Amino acid sequence: MMKKTQFHLGQSFIAITAAVVLGILLAFYSLVLLWPQGNPYSSVKVTIPKGASLKEVSAHLQDHNVIRNERSFLLAVKTLGYEKDIPAGRFKLVKAETNFDVINQLVNGIQLNKRVTILEGWTIAMIAQELEIKLGIDSELFENACKNKLLLWKWGFEGDTFEGYLFPETYRFSEDEDPQDMIKRMVEEFEENFTEDLKVRMEELGMTMTEVITLASIIEGEAIYNRERPVIAGVYHNRLKQGMRLQADPTIQYIVEDGPRRLLNKDLKIDSPYNTYLNYGLPPGPINNPGIESIKAALYPAETEYLYFVARGDGYHTFSRTKEEHTKAKREFQEFRRKARRQKTIKG
Repeated sequence: MMKKTQFHLGQSFIAITAAVVLGILLAFYSLVLLWPQGNPYSSVKVTIPKGASLKEVSAHLQDHNVIRNERSFLLAVKTLGYEKDIPAGRFKLVKAETNFDVINQLVNGIQLNKRVTILEGWTIAMIAQELEIKLGIDSELFENACKNKLLLWKWGFEGDTFEGYLFPETYRFSEDEDPQDMIKRMVEEFEENFTEDLKVRMEELGMTMTEVITLASIIEGEAIYNRERPVIAGVYHNRLKQGMRLQADPTIQYIVEDGPRRLLNKDLKIDSPYNTYLNYGLPPGPINNPGIESIKAALYPAETEYLYFVARGDGYHTFSRTKEEHTKAKREFQEFRRKARRQKTIKG
């Protein structure tokens, strides 16, 4: 009988101990999650940077007075298991007074950002137009920010604009985002993609950053298919070595006011440092914002004897070693274009 009583007492003790421990855990859990952070705003907009660590997120929130007790916030995030689940983006927090309010709205709330895709080969003007269409950002305001001399100096760029360094990618921007912050994100993406290995290769070729990106932008303007980019790069490297004019049509498209369009002979005579039909060497700066494949092609050109190329009409090009071969290829392309026009007229 004594043993049974002791057994039941033992069970009761274990149950009471478990209940106490559970109660303590629940109290601790509630205390951490419901810890008041003293957020003075009824609503506040916050931006979580791309790639930010949990520690960086909490520091950012503290800097903006969203939280005051960083330690309790970090503990609450870890308690909920959201260490790696706080997404980058722009958020509106409404009455986020406790740790749970802040965390829940960051993880499960609606982002204020919109997806904006910047395509390879777009100019600053084209990017500005896309931002105006998607976000209502004043295109002129963005273009002016891209010419901000202080901002260019801060990033260490030698040119007059950020043309060439706004990396093509899909971004999330908010409608009230500052143009300078947008530029910062695009340039950071560029710097992340222009790796140390590419910088070493640049030095091996004896090229400057401006020269690499300028050549890459011309390649971007010429090529549609990735497999042709190194070959086109090889042609331009060969012409530069031999002291020939580049005669690159994309540089003319950059300076015509109503482009892009079919170029006329008079366009090739436009007085501009970007006119590679009149001037030798590379133009003074990039003519668009090239993607990584064109940048790599500029740094790793194909070893070839080609000095010329002309469009074939299907997105590819015919490459030639001599002027005679090039003239023949141009005649073939012109004949192809005439046939295409006739067929279009018949169908019409």
